[in-house]
Amino acid sequence: MIPEGNLKSNIDRFTGYQNLYDKYRPEAPQAVIRILTNYLGRRPSIVMDVGCGTGLSTFVWNGHADRIIGVEPSDDMRSKALEKAAESSGDSDIRFVPGYSNQLDMESDSVDIITCSQSFHWMEPSSTLQEFARVLRDGGVFAAYDCDWPPTLTWTIEHEYNKLIQKSDALLKQLVEENKQAVKRNKEEHLQHIQNSNAFRFAKEIVFHNMEPCDAERYAGLAISQGGLQTILKQGSTALDEDIAAFKSVVEAYFQGRTLDVLFSYRMRLGVK
Repeated sequence: MIPEGNLKSNIDRFTGYQNLYDKYRPEAPQAVIRILTNYLGRRPSIVMDVGCGTGLSTFVWNGHADRIIGVEPSDDMRSKALEKAAESSGDSDIRFVPGYSNQLDMESDSVDIITCSQSFHWMEPSSTLQEFARVLRDGGVFAAYDCDWPPTLTWTIEHEYNKLIQKSDALLKQLVEENKQAVKRNKEEHLQHIQNSNAFRFAKEIVFHNMEPCDAERYAGLAISQGGLQTILKQGSTALDEDIAAFKSVVEAYFQGRTLDVLFSYRMRLGVK
């Protein structure tokens, strides 16, 4: 049973494209580990990555914490994380469990760091933050961090990216009944939610960047892996086929077979209990 405050539509949004998501989305940058470990003041014993998806933000903690727990309500996304875990090795105990952000299967005052990588906007903030505060140790750190879309390349391609996503969002409203649509909250309000929760003694927004290699396939794949667009494709609609093909063509013309370093920008909203 889904706990109060969670929406089945938000979980269903991530069904059926875990391999595509894992192939094209970025892993969490090493800056996340440096920042959060520094704010904690020591090596974390337990890190929880909530809304962990396929583990792109979970496995990066391997060797930097004793225990790492990825929490993910989507069976498809979690199955990919478990598949990768079975093939990996490392210095940390890593496991993936089903669960919800406002009902964690952890003792109070037991976790050092909780992260939400590109996931906090899918959660009910008030009950989630109270639950995070419950399981965090005194001095523990919570961080919600998100990548800016699209990654910085050139204004013409970014403009085409935005047009494609805006069209998919408009089509989504036509194809899916309002009460069945996923609810995405405003990321710009993350810091305010942390501050208003009165559960954290310190809160701050941190901006950082990471350079990643991209070829045309990956840059185009970042757009195609967006949940709204995937929801339309899962509906069986072909309304975006020409737009997707045109976007791929523009991207391929720019990259010309090259692999380029592309700037990914991140915004982290952080709270210290």
